[in-house]
Amino acid sequence: MYICGMNVIIADSNDIVRAGLNSILSSDSAIKIVGEATSNQDFLDLLSRVSVDVAVIDYTSPNFTIDVVPKALSINKNLKFVAITTEQTPSIIADALKSGVTSYVKKDCDLIEIKDSVKETVKGNRFFCGKILDIIRRASIDVAHLDLTNFSCAPVSLSEREMEIIKYIAEGSTNNEIAELIHLSPHTVNTHRKNVMAKLGVKNTAGIVMYAVKSNLVSPNKFFFSGNA
Repeated sequence: MYICGMNVIIADSNDIVRAGLNSILSSDSAIKIVGEATSNQDFLDLLSRVSVDVAVIDYTSPNFTIDVVPKALSINKNLKFVAITTEQTPSIIADALKSGVTSYVKKDCDLIEIKDSVKETVKGNRFFCGKILDIIRRASIDVAHLDLTNFSCAPVSLSEREMEIIKYIAEGSTNNEIAELIHLSPHTVNTHRKNVMAKLGVKNTAGIVMYAVKSNLVSPNKFFFSGNA
């Protein structure tokens, strides 16, 4: 059944890419493809003729430029953008975000995550794949109001020790308890904890717990019935 508010335009100059994205997104009954565009002008013309909520766009493909984003927003101020490109530099990603791109994934992201990027963006959330998120963090790009717990791509680099500590944190262990369990000082555990939070882009224990549950490091039931919910 089609859910209102999921009208999508695919904007990319490559026929194969558009066909692939159409197939991926159309496989979800909640997403309706209302048009495809092969250039900036084609895209802007399409916006004046159809009702659309999200544009899935490769603004780096031939016949497209990043300035199409603010131009499109001047036509439809409620339009949201999911950029889907190949590997990009921090400055290019920053320019895209400043121009009005809401979410950003790479073309080698998992198929489910590409669909999720559209769904989360429609809801008003930002969605970044892990590799893009890592670029944002490393470059210290300041993007206001990022909801990092919603990101689904997983290639954020965590060591085995950090994964172990995440598991213990999610199970409700304190720094002192974790220190005893893995034979480290509480100070070292706290340092690991801070590094984990920085890598995941979260600000509190709840964010770590959500990551642990989504990554299947702990059972949701174990957490919810442990008294930590």
